[in-house]
Amino acid sequence: MNYEDWADSVPNAITGDRLWRLEAYRLALFLADVGWHDVTKLIQDKRTLNLSDQLYRSVGSISANLAEGYSRSTGKDRARFYEYALGSARESRDWYYKGRHTLGEEVIRHRLGLITQIIRLLLTMVPNQRGGELRERKVSYQVTPEILHSVVSEDGKELNTLLQNVPFPHP
Repeated sequence: MNYEDWADSVPNAITGDRLWRLEAYRLALFLADVGWHDVTKLIQDKRTLNLSDQLYRSVGSISANLAEGYSRSTGKDRARFYEYALGSARESRDWYYKGRHTLGEEVIRHRLGLITQIIRLLLTMVPNQRGGELRERKVSYQVTPEILHSVVSEDGKELNTLLQNVPFPHP
């Protein structure tokens, strides 16, 4: 499965809604569908049973909070739900990292990259609704060659790769 095939399979009741125009929503909904396969793998191991529940809740909350926020009448209200979605995205990234031993490196690299794209979109959406900026304090990060390899390019090439080559955990 890739993103394009998945998008073609989404019912018109969803794609016909104005919410569908929101890229972060589409990507988050895609992540939730892909996450279903990951959770199915995680629940097979008793050690990751609780992790799988937390992961699916946080992944599902991203698109749900975007949908609820999009329906709010004021920018301040929308921003609040977009912030909830941002928190859920970061929580999902954390749970995926914790599940790396079961899901495997290829799956984790893909999911972390996709979630990072969603986070980047949300980091621009929240301040747009609030009419300000959302910034973190400058921090010096240590970067390993593996991280440098997985950094998302500014021109979106990485996102295209993430949407075309979607790995799934082995049974």
